[in-house]
Amino acid sequence: MSSFRPKFITFDCYGTLTRFRMADMAREIFPDRIAPDKMERFVKDFAAYRLDEVLGAWKPYEEVIRNAVQRVCKRWGIEYRDAEARGIYQAVPTWGPHPDVPEGLAKVAQEIPLVILSNASNDQIHENVAKLGAPFAHVFTAQDAQAYKPRLQAFEYMLDQLGCAPEEIMHVSSSFRYDQMSARDLGMGARVWVKRGHEARCEGYATHEIDDIGGLPGLVGL
Repeated sequence: MSSFRPKFITFDCYGTLTRFRMADMAREIFPDRIAPDKMERFVKDFAAYRLDEVLGAWKPYEEVIRNAVQRVCKRWGIEYRDAEARGIYQAVPTWGPHPDVPEGLAKVAQEIPLVILSNASNDQIHENVAKLGAPFAHVFTAQDAQAYKPRLQAFEYMLDQLGCAPEEIMHVSSSFRYDQMSARDLGMGARVWVKRGHEARCEGYATHEIDDIGGLPGLVGL
């Protein structure tokens, strides 16, 4: 892998770099309405609705979260509370990185420009990025692109802004459904899956696997 030196290393942020706490928040908010033995199924349904909400035309991320909470509550026949959906959205900028992230990123950033492409809104992402402990050359959001991942439009926006071809990119993500499948479809030069444990391995999409961001420098010969 050290023979491939990408022009940019691009990253998903939430889940890959920032510890994504949507499932934790669901477990904290809904135990008064969801039985303990049903909670993990509820969490998975909440994740499915969040994905479904980003597959169409762009809308504000606060609306994505609100709609997903409304829909999962309707499916489970429980009370929806708008303050809870709003609280989830407002909590996102407070989330910090996985422990392995700052050191691994800092080492790579000395040699290769780092870029984020996130399904966040612009009023959230910069607080999360400031906690990552490494400089980023560019931070792009779904709001900028007017499209959410996994839509190709989001990735195409990033590539246009960077002025480079997909083959010159190494894309790093812990999600196949949001990132790796689209990155392969676009022909990105390297696709690195970070095994965070929230998605099962999916053959044929990633070109490399690492346990955490500490494994990233070795992929580019650092």
